[in-house]
Amino acid sequence: MPLPQAAARRQAHHRVIDMQAYAREDGLYDVEAHLVDTKPFPFVRIGTEHPWPAGQALHDLWVRLTVDNNHVVMAIDVASDITPYGICKQAESTLQVLVGERIAGGWSAKVKERLRGAASCTHLMEMLIPLATTALQGIRGLKSLDERVDVPPEAIERKIDSCYAYGREREVVRMVWPQHARPAQAPRSGS
Repeated sequence: MPLPQAAARRQAHHRVIDMQAYAREDGLYDVEAHLVDTKPFPFVRIGTEHPWPAGQALHDLWVRLTVDNNHVVMAIDVASDITPYGICKQAESTLQVLVGERIAGGWSAKVKERLRGAASCTHLMEMLIPLATTALQGIRGLKSLDERVDVPPEAIERKIDSCYAYGREREVVRMVWPQHARPAQAPRSGS
């Protein structure tokens, strides 16, 4: 187990999200997410009298983004197989506002802006954010080594400081893009 031993506890909720990227024969890419929520005990939903059985899915949701080589969303397919309320299935169509958008910097903000709150299903919206990362990793992973090493200058600027490893003061930047590296600063004292 990679985490330290946990304190005595009991499970309250289980969410599984599985994401996969596929290269299609037509040159496009499909990126899919499947989310399943369960509870290990009978659960009474708001507005219902009878408890939901322990271990039975409360949510069973699917999202597929079809994107092109430039990361533009060409299509979105959604299936809400199990939802807490029948009306939840109507939210499937709300994701269509992202067709034509490009998965790039600002994607998370765009998703939240267009689908937050009553505009869509919270769970479907939340799946779109890591789906973008899965799409980028899947598409980039298929590119040849030459394409991956030859990063255009504007792409390098977007990568710098975009995550911990790509921090200007870290060894990855010093090794891969030394012209963008900055010396590590000494930790400040607490006085």
